[in-house]
Amino acid sequence: MRAMSGDDVTEAVDGCVAALRAGVGQDWGAVGAGGLEWDCRETAEHLASCLIAYAGQLAGRPQDGYVPFEITLEEDADNDGILEVLRTAGVLLATTVRATPPGVRAFHPYPYRSADREGFAAMGVAEVLLHTHDMAKGLGIAYEPPAALAEAVLGCIFPHVQPGAEPWPTLLWATGRGELPGRAPVTEWRWRNNLVIPAERLTLTGIRPAAARDLRLGGDGGFEWIEGGPYQGTLEASGFLLKAYEAGVYRPEFGVFALVRHEDGRAIGGMGFHGAPDEEGRVEVGYDLVEGARGNGYATEALRALTEWALARDDVGTVFATIERDNVPSQRVVSRAGFTPATVEEERTAHEEHDMDAGLLLWIHRA
Repeated sequence: MRAMSGDDVTEAVDGCVAALRAGVGQDWGAVGAGGLEWDCRETAEHLASCLIAYAGQLAGRPQDGYVPFEITLEEDADNDGILEVLRTAGVLLATTVRATPPGVRAFHPYPYRSADREGFAAMGVAEVLLHTHDMAKGLGIAYEPPAALAEAVLGCIFPHVQPGAEPWPTLLWATGRGELPGRAPVTEWRWRNNLVIPAERLTLTGIRPAAARDLRLGGDGGFEWIEGGPYQGTLEASGFLLKAYEAGVYRPEFGVFALVRHEDGRAIGGMGFHGAPDEEGRVEVGYDLVEGARGNGYATEALRALTEWALARDDVGTVFATIERDNVPSQRVVSRAGFTPATVEEERTAHEEHDMDAGLLLWIHRA
C-alpha cells in the first residue's frame, strides 16, 4: 500500500492502452462494455472525459462545482485515435497531479465536496482500471492491472472496505463487478476521499491508511513536519487506524487527522477519534502536538473545530476526552475548547464500564 501519484496515473493508462490495442480491429460502437449500459466506444469517451475533468479540477481548483466543460470524440475517430485520446488525457492528469502542491484541494462531491492531488490521482486510476476491465470484458481480451495499483486505490479512496487477500478482485467486488467469498454482493457504492476540517490557523487533514502505515514505519506520512514531529501519540494513533482498516471496521470520518499549519503548510501534531461513536452517541478524542508548536493555542483551536464537526452529526451526542490527573496543560486545552469535568457519577461509571485507569480524568462536551 502506497500513496498515489502522477506516476500511478501514467502506469494505469499505459496498461489500459496496451491491453485495448489487442481489440482495435473490432467495432467498439457495436460491443457492450462488460455489465455497463454503454458500448466500448462510449465507455472510452467517458474514461477520457473523466481524466480530463480531474485534470481540469486540479488545475482550476474550483471549490463549489465542476469546471463546466467536457470532451467528445470526433465522429470519424477510429480505435487507434481513441487510444491516443486516452493516452493524452492520462498525460494531462498525471502532469497536473505532479504540479499540484500537496495542500491544494478542489471540488469533488464524494463524500466531503473536495479532494487533493492524491485523491484525484486515485479516482483517475480507478476509472482507468475499472473501465479498462469493462471494455476488455466486452471485447474478449485479457486484462489484469498490477496488484499494487489496485491496492493503492483501495487504500486511498475505499478506506471503508476491508482489504481482501488479493487487491484486484477486492476492487472489482467493491465496485459491483465481482464476487468475494464470504462477502455479500455490492449493488451500490461510492469511493470516499479523505475528510478535511478547516480551523482558523490550521487544517485538520484526514490521514489515509497508506499514510498511517508510513508514519507507523517511521516515515512522514506525506506531510512536512516541524522539527521533532511526528510525535509519539500520532504514531500510535496511526497504528490503531491501520489495524482498524485491516480488520474492516475503520470509519474514515472518525479517524486521525494531521494538524497542518496554514502559514507554512507544515504539520505540527495529530488529533482524532479513538473509534466510531458507540450506541449512545459517545465518541472519544485524543491529540498531541510537537513540542515546538505548544503554547500557541493550536490544540484548543483544532479540538474546538473537530468537536463542532462531530456534534453537528446525528450520530454523535457526546464527545469526551480522558486526561491524566497531573496533565494540567491538556486539561486547560479541553476546558478552553468547551469541555467540562465529568460528574462524580459519570466518572465512576466510566471507570467501572471501561476499566478506565484511576489516574485519568474524564472531560465531556455535549451537543
